[in-house]
Amino acid sequence: MKQKFPKLFLYLLGVLFLLNLVQSYFTELIYDEAYYWYYAQNLDWGYFDHPPMVALLIKLSSYFFEGELGVRFLSCFLGVGTITVLWLLIEHKKKKDYLIHFFLLLFAMPLLNVYGFLTLPDTPLLFFTTLFLFAYKRFLKQSSITSSIFLGLTMAGLMYSKYHAVLVILFVLLSNLKLLKNKYAWMAVLLSLVAYSPHFAWLYENNFVTIKYHLFERPNQPYTFEGFTLGYVLNLIINFGLLFPFVYWALFKKKAKGDFDKALLFLTYGIIIFFLLSSFHRRTQTQWVIVICIPMALIAYEYLMNKPKSRKWMYRLGVLSFILLFVGRIGLVYKPLFPVVYETHGNKKWVNKIKSEIGDMPVVFENSYRRSPMYEFYSGGVTTFSLNNIHYRQNQYTIDDSESKVQGKKIAYISKYLNEGDFEYENQKGTEFKGVFMDNFESYRKLQCIADTELIKLSDKEMVLKIYNPYEINIPLEKLKLRVGFLNSYKQLKEIGKVTYKPIHKGTVSLKSRDTTTFLYSLTSPNMEDLKYLKFSISENGLQSGINSQTYKIEL
Repeated sequence: MKQKFPKLFLYLLGVLFLLNLVQSYFTELIYDEAYYWYYAQNLDWGYFDHPPMVALLIKLSSYFFEGELGVRFLSCFLGVGTITVLWLLIEHKKKKDYLIHFFLLLFAMPLLNVYGFLTLPDTPLLFFTTLFLFAYKRFLKQSSITSSIFLGLTMAGLMYSKYHAVLVILFVLLSNLKLLKNKYAWMAVLLSLVAYSPHFAWLYENNFVTIKYHLFERPNQPYTFEGFTLGYVLNLIINFGLLFPFVYWALFKKKAKGDFDKALLFLTYGIIIFFLLSSFHRRTQTQWVIVICIPMALIAYEYLMNKPKSRKWMYRLGVLSFILLFVGRIGLVYKPLFPVVYETHGNKKWVNKIKSEIGDMPVVFENSYRRSPMYEFYSGGVTTFSLNNIHYRQNQYTIDDSESKVQGKKIAYISKYLNEGDFEYENQKGTEFKGVFMDNFESYRKLQCIADTELIKLSDKEMVLKIYNPYEINIPLEKLKLRVGFLNSYKQLKEIGKVTYKPIHKGTVSLKSRDTTTFLYSLTSPNMEDLKYLKFSISENGLQSGINSQTYKIEL
């Protein structure tokens, strides 16, 4: 133990662990954490946006603590676990001589620090990426059943963390194509697929909703160099803070000395190039390249141990980075120290403001899968629901049973579309929202509109549309209005149009429970440029119309 982990390493790791625990306790949740906390209230093998690892971490954490620490407890362990495994990956005779440099290097990476206590999908992704590289290094030294099992399980852990993990596995494989002839490598792949099969089954049972959304349904924007590619380059800098010149220079100077070094280089350059190419198509988010922090940390630390001059100014910048990030971490709790109002500021305040007006009444937030779980968390478990309309996006509230929990009840309805309300509140950024009380709330957002063709010709006078009613009750047609949303080539909603429609069978007055009703419909082409797609949308009881179909391509 002493040989692998010097006392100073254990002391510094312990201090960092305690710091993350304290930070977790005093820092309010960010919106994504609240959303994943909502995941964890009903454990499953998958969720609308991500695989289930983040929900499992939160669920297990909740058995130890309540509140924010009950969301982040295990993330604190994964944070120090990532650092521990990184240390074990370094095989350099001088590594114990520069322990302070090692911690300064890691502490200079902003997101690596943040994911040391926040519970987000990238938290387990970083840990399992590190563990995967550790398992792969062992596998290179000796291919055996034991090393194969270890490698296979770490790959499964990676994939259960975030879908980006497939890039980690792919680029490591590409660095060593000899693995294709290794029976133990294939054994590892088979084991990982078996371990991952429950998630494959979940995807199948949910009509591959996650894959469809991420690959085909997400709106995009017209390309601009500043917003897309330059923004991506800035993301590469942000991930390493003030040390970015040193880290990228170390990468540039790195020469592969074996298969493991090749894996580090392929993984780093592969991720960078993949998302660079992606930046010419859509905006990239800062955390999408977070996994390169792991191989880059190993490359940069090896470089500083061999370069005394670089080591000196790296140390100085590392100390400055430590000070700035430490102040920033305090600012997450104490707002005056933070340069902007952030998501960790004032959530309890706006939640308490609403609750003081409505008590324990269920709340329906229109178009906010973020505020809905945040309110539920800080209100002590008050029932909430996010009612998604066609101006918004699908999310976990689209596919779970949360809608049924507010049906037929008196609820508080909060929406930006209200001009007047029974109550109002401001969020932490000063945006005003209004709310009204509704008796006997009814929504039918799970109604599914299915066209009889993938290509809709607006020139056709009559077309066939089927509406499936998955509910246990018949729904009167008089409560519903069918509309259509017209989208441009970037799948941005530009116009909502009316639909002329009638049931194909005369005398039809309702959508029968768990049955499909067929309609004839016609559309009027909207007055808009760049018309490429449409979505069918149903408004029930006068509510803003929902998202009730897939995206269909249009032929004018």
